[in-house]
Amino acid sequence: MGWPGIVVLGAVIGLAGWRLHPLHRATRMRWFVALPIGVVAAGAAKMAGSVSGLFYDGGVLEWPLCTAVALSAVAVAAALASRR
Repeated sequence: MGWPGIVVLGAVIGLAGWRLHPLHRATRMRWFVALPIGVVAAGAAKMAGSVSGLFYDGGVLEWPLCTAVALSAVAVAAALASRR
């Protein structure tokens, strides 16, 4: 999976994580904030995995790790935005 796949994965996970978060209605975070958070988190996970040698392009761990990091980042951002 190359960088276009990471961008699409991060965008989809960002929007899905924002929409499915339990505090979706209580938070001030909108979809246009959640989308770049998912993309940046998935990209950071890909870069960290590539630099550390954990996986190479298209590796088995790449999809689940990028998905988990992007989903966690959006969930934390939505939870922090709802606490204000």
